[in-house]
Amino acid sequence: MKKDLYKFPTTFRLESGKQIQGLELAYHTAGSLHKNSKVVWICHGLTANSNPEEWWTDLVGEGKLFNSQHYFLICVNIPGSCYGSTGPLSINPETGSPYYTSFPEFTITDIIRSFDHLRKHLGIEKIHTLVGASIGGCQVLEWAVQSPTLIEHAIAIACSAKTSPWAAAFNESQRMAIFSDSSYYENHPKGGLEGLKTARSIALLSYRNSTIYNKAQQSTGEHFLDQKVFSYQRYQGEKLSKRFNAYSYVALSRSLDSQDLGRTTHSITRSLSKIRAKTLIIAIKTDLLFTLEEHEYLHKHIPNSRLRVINSTYGHDGFLIESTRISQLIQEFYNRKSTFYPNLRKAI
Repeated sequence: MKKDLYKFPTTFRLESGKQIQGLELAYHTAGSLHKNSKVVWICHGLTANSNPEEWWTDLVGEGKLFNSQHYFLICVNIPGSCYGSTGPLSINPETGSPYYTSFPEFTITDIIRSFDHLRKHLGIEKIHTLVGASIGGCQVLEWAVQSPTLIEHAIAIACSAKTSPWAAAFNESQRMAIFSDSSYYENHPKGGLEGLKTARSIALLSYRNSTIYNKAQQSTGEHFLDQKVFSYQRYQGEKLSKRFNAYSYVALSRSLDSQDLGRTTHSITRSLSKIRAKTLIIAIKTDLLFTLEEHEYLHKHIPNSRLRVINSTYGHDGFLIESTRISQLIQEFYNRKSTFYPNLRKAI
């Protein structure tokens, strides 16, 4: 996929009323864009980048369901991330120094509004498929509500209409871990890294579940202080700290907490009823972060939607690990021969 950068020609106003100058969006594309292109817009997860061939390898790429021979593919890095779009380590034009802790908060609504600016800049008039998981799935829902006639197919995976107190509690606990690291307040590129490692360890508990942990992390040592899971948690923290920064982690987790489709309409059900795209909702049955009940709620209130449930042992991370099964469900969704029926649900 080809990487590109879009710089806003004007000041971008956020939902909070704050403004950001020189907002930049890094994005990847593949395929040819023309009037009759079938555009597939992919929304990435919390710490992923804008190249889905790197993290959705069974779904995107040559010979896969989403390939540049059949579609024009685009994925944009979320503002606040550290993979090319404007984020906390970017230079604030007003001060000449990086934003760090002063980076303004982007809601999911702000993120979609920024994406829509890029869409218009590229001349995309119709999105054949808008697909995303986790925070990316939240973006799918928001955009489908904001622009009902723009999107033909919406695929929302492992997400919700509003971030629950349970999910927000995990996010706040992770931020608390980062804030407890005094280096976070030094406004340095490596500030808060020790806290970030702990935050990732906390996050992993919400991304997986006890079943997969008890199966995969059985202790091999004889001493109770020599358990396999201890090194596994530390490894995951170290791994993220080598490719991410604490300031972006705080910014993006706050963006996720902002998800609330009823904030502007004062009714989530009213917002969901506006969606006109043919919608596929995919839930992971063991997902602790975005529960099956939340997906059933989406299915109940989105017209012409269908719900599929994946029986995976991997919990929320199933949206990455079960990408082959997700690809099969999307292909089935495309190949449907009958009209949609309300309350149609199937588990695989």
